[in-house]
Amino acid sequence: MKKLIQLKLKIAAKIILAKYKPKVIGITGSVGKTTAKEAVYVVLKDKFNTRRSVKNYNNEIGLPLAIIGVDSPRKSLIGWISVFLKASKLIFFKDENYPKVLILEMGIDRPGDMDYLLKIAKPDIGIITFVGSVHLEYFASKEKLRQEKGKLIKNIKKSGYSIINYDNEGSRKSINESKAKIISYGLDEEASLRAREIRFSFEETGENSLQGINFKIIYDGAATPVLLPNVLGVNAIYAALAGAAAGIALGMNMVEISQSLRQFVSPKGRMNIIKGIKNTTIIDDTYNSEPQSVIAALETLKMISAKNRKIAVLGDMLELGRYSEDGHKEVGRYLFETGVDKLILAGERSRDIGRGATEAGMLRDDIFHFSKSDDAKMFVQDRLRAGDLVLIKGSQGMRMEKIVKEIMAEPLRAKELLVRQEREWLEN
Repeated sequence: MKKLIQLKLKIAAKIILAKYKPKVIGITGSVGKTTAKEAVYVVLKDKFNTRRSVKNYNNEIGLPLAIIGVDSPRKSLIGWISVFLKASKLIFFKDENYPKVLILEMGIDRPGDMDYLLKIAKPDIGIITFVGSVHLEYFASKEKLRQEKGKLIKNIKKSGYSIINYDNEGSRKSINESKAKIISYGLDEEASLRAREIRFSFEETGENSLQGINFKIIYDGAATPVLLPNVLGVNAIYAALAGAAAGIALGMNMVEISQSLRQFVSPKGRMNIIKGIKNTTIIDDTYNSEPQSVIAALETLKMISAKNRKIAVLGDMLELGRYSEDGHKEVGRYLFETGVDKLILAGERSRDIGRGATEAGMLRDDIFHFSKSDDAKMFVQDRLRAGDLVLIKGSQGMRMEKIVKEIMAEPLRAKELLVRQEREWLEN
């Protein structure tokens, strides 16, 4: 039944795209896809009739659902009938409100996944955010993983645009594989679209004074100031640059792009600032985790002055395959260099983060380990002091958002602010 539904969804989605001919923007990468998608959407939505895929609708089932414009009915037979009725209506009747621009995440787990997705939708603009180690367990090497993601860029036509994160070695390799026009983005001087003069913004008073980030986008010899309220981190900057590049590809000017980016809200669990109990500040990065994204989060933590201590609460990084031990140790070594005062770990694999940190010179007395996030949350709460800055991050399966909920100042806002607050997650 699943295979039959999958086939019918594929056929319906292809017909819909052929009929309405929207501009399709495809986004792939090991990390940063969803954040980039939101930034692209916020840049384009006021200028064009734009839709982006919701949740994690980025696979063989989710991608067609995003094209049709419906939520997954999961196991509901009536729900699936409704999906195909909506698809049929789009095919046999003209919907004047169908989007002119579709922003689609294109995620992969195994070899061949990108080929399948490209048979459904052939993007006019391709964005590759970052090639890391997530999903490496199904690939023979990082290069094989890179090649699979790079198929998106290879398949962009000459008339289209390839938007590529220049700072990441894995994604940068795709520049030479593209037939399309290139917009590279990053912090590197060689990137055609880059961020400069990065500053964190603060209120003048108050214990929780961290407000967001501002910087200048340099493009085509001109500098344009950008403010991203209430978000943090290099990943938010990269997302904003990807959004700006998409706007440029579709003919927008930098003033329009800068104004649109002020509306950018980082998705839940991606380096968001949340007020904590005891006048602490939480950096909530609990959506998912892999070594380079943890290092990026720690790099942000390093750049911020804390009123008291810096505490990192880190969970296992899953789906790393044979790279698991080395990846966790790499994070631990880098963590020590950032000046973190206390390290709290959850999960068996995270022990290797502790080992890497102690090998680099961190005192064992400053490292605490728990088997899971539920066991760690009360310990974290008890240890907090006024003015502490707390980074919380881990893979989805570690449920690190439970710790955020335990120590946030307004737990009744958990559904509004945190990831995985739906019933199916809360029951697990």
